[in-house]
Amino acid sequence: MDFKGYLDKINCPDDVKKMNFDELKGLAQDIRNGILNRVNTVSGHLGSDLGFVEATIALHYVFNSPKDKFVLDVSHQCYAHKMLTGRKSGFLTPINTEISGYSNTDESVHDHFKIGHTSTSISLALGMAKARDLKSEDYNVIAVIGDGSLSGGEALEGLNNAAVLNGNFIIVLNDNEMCIGPTYGGLYEALRELRDSMGTCSNNMFKSMGYDYYYVDEGNNTEKLIETFKKVKDTKKPTVVHIHTLKGKGYEPAEKDKESFHYAMPGFLNASGENETPVETYNSITTDYLLAKKQQDNRIIAISPATPGVSNFTPEFREKMGKNYTDVDIAEQHSIGYISGLAKNGAKPVLAILSSFIQRAYDQLSQDLALNNAPATILIYWGGISSADMTHLNIFDIPLISNIPNIVYLSPTNKEEYLAMLDWSVEQSEHPVAIRVPFCNLVSTGVKDTTDYSILNKYKLIEKGEKVAIIAAGNFFNLGIEVKSELNRRLGINATLINPVYMSGIDTEMLESLKQSHDIVITLEDGCIDGGFGEKITRFYGDSDMKVLNYGAKKEFTDRVPLDKLYQRYRLTKELITEDIAKLSGLTVNL
Repeated sequence: MDFKGYLDKINCPDDVKKMNFDELKGLAQDIRNGILNRVNTVSGHLGSDLGFVEATIALHYVFNSPKDKFVLDVSHQCYAHKMLTGRKSGFLTPINTEISGYSNTDESVHDHFKIGHTSTSISLALGMAKARDLKSEDYNVIAVIGDGSLSGGEALEGLNNAAVLNGNFIIVLNDNEMCIGPTYGGLYEALRELRDSMGTCSNNMFKSMGYDYYYVDEGNNTEKLIETFKKVKDTKKPTVVHIHTLKGKGYEPAEKDKESFHYAMPGFLNASGENETPVETYNSITTDYLLAKKQQDNRIIAISPATPGVSNFTPEFREKMGKNYTDVDIAEQHSIGYISGLAKNGAKPVLAILSSFIQRAYDQLSQDLALNNAPATILIYWGGISSADMTHLNIFDIPLISNIPNIVYLSPTNKEEYLAMLDWSVEQSEHPVAIRVPFCNLVSTGVKDTTDYSILNKYKLIEKGEKVAIIAAGNFFNLGIEVKSELNRRLGINATLINPVYMSGIDTEMLESLKQSHDIVITLEDGCIDGGFGEKITRFYGDSDMKVLNYGAKKEFTDRVPLDKLYQRYRLTKELITEDIAKLSGLTVNL
C-alpha cells in the first residue's frame, strides 16, 4: 500500500485537529489504504468503511472523543474510527490481528459498546444521553447509523423515543443508498426525495418527528462535513445530520459493485476475476430448488432480511424469482410475521436467515409463527461452532428454536436429506418448519431420500451395535462416523450410530430400545449444549442407569478463537471422545 505518512502523525483524535484541510485529504487516502490492507489480509467489511472515511475524520475534528460519545451502528463503519483512536496497527503491515473488526470496549475508551448487530446505535446512544442528563453532565452523544440499518425495528423505535429527549442528541445518518444489497420500501423512497431535493422537500420524516435536520449532499467532503458538525455541536435538542456518501469510495470495483464488496475475503486485491468451475453447494441446490419450484407453483416465495449473500440469493436469482422474492430489509422480526401471514393465506414462504440473526426474532417465532402454527419454512444458515467474533456466534439457534412449541427443527446430514426435508416442508401444511442448512462442504449419497418427515421425531438408525450409542446430528454426523471407527479400533466397541434428524423432539421408542444393550449414549451437536438437543436425551434417561455424555459448545461468548482450539476445549475430537468413553467404562485405550 502506498501510504503517504499522514497516519504516522495520528496517535489520538487530538492529532486530527492539528491538520489543515490538505493534510486531512491525505489522511483520508492513508486511511483508505489501511482499510484495503486490512481487508485484503484478514477479510472484513469494505464498502461501508471506505464510504465513511471523511465523516469519521470530520467527527473527530469537531467533537472530543471520548468525552463526546460516538456509537457506531453495527460497526460496519468503524475502521477509520479505530485508526484515529490509537489502533492503526490493526491496519498497517504487519497487521495486528488482536484489533477486531467491530466496536470493542476491550480495545479502547473511544468504544462504548461491543456491537456487531444492526439497528442498535440510536437506542444505545439514547440511553447514554439520558444517563448523562440524569447526572447533570454536559457533552455530546452521537449515534451513527446507515440508511440500511434504519429499516430495523429497534432503530425506528429508538428514533421515535429519542425525538422527545429534550436534550443534546445527534444522529448522523450515513445514506449510501444501499443496505448489503439494494434497499427496498417506503422509507427509502422518502430518503430519495430528501436527497433529490437537497434536504428541502416537505416529505421529511425527521422534521415531522420533531428533529432539527441538516443535509450534506457531499458526504465525502471533509470541509463540508466539518462545517455542518460545527453547527450541531452542543445542540440542546435532538438533531439529524443526513449525509449522502458513496459506498466503496476510493476503490473503483467496490464503487461499481457495491453488493459484492460489502464484505471481502483475503486476497481480493490480487484476485484474477476469472470464473472458477462452479462447485455444487448447499446454497446452489437451494436456489436451484426454489427456481424449479417457482415454475411449478407460483405460490412459492423466497425471503431475505437484507442478507442475500448468506444464501447466495444473487441479483440473477432475484431477477429470475421476480415477484416471488422479497427483501424485507434489515427487519428480522417483521420477516417472521410476514412469512406467517404468507403461510396462513396459502402462499409457500421460504425465509433464508443467518443463525446469529434469527436470535433477533424470538418473540415473533413464538407468537406470530408457532402459536399460530403457520406452515412456513425457515432455512438457518451458518449454524455451528466457528472462529467468528463474539457478535456473530452461530451456536444458539438449536436451544432457541427447538424449545418453542409447534416448530419442527430439522438437521440434515447430506444433500439428499436436505432436499427431501425442504420439499416436505414447502408442501406440508401442518407445522412451521426450520431446517439447519449444513455448514460444511456438500455431502451426497447419490440415493434419493424417501423418508416421510411427517412422522415426527423418528430417528434414523444408521448402524446397529452395542454398549455405546452415538447420536450425531447434522454437521457432526461425520464426527459420529469417526468416533464409531475410533471406538472399534481402540476399545473394541462396535457402537450404534444414529442420525436424530429432529432437533426439536426425541424418539422415545428408539431411546427406550437402547436400554437393552447399551450402557452409554453420547450426543454430538454443532451448537450450544445448554438447552440444546443433547440435554433432551439426558433428561429422557434421567431415571435410568444409562450414562449420557453431551458434546457441543459451552455457553460462552468466544471471540475469534481458532476452530481447532475450540474443538480441543470442548473435547470434540474422536480421540478425546474415545478417552472419555474409556474412562466412563473403566476400559484401557489401545494406542
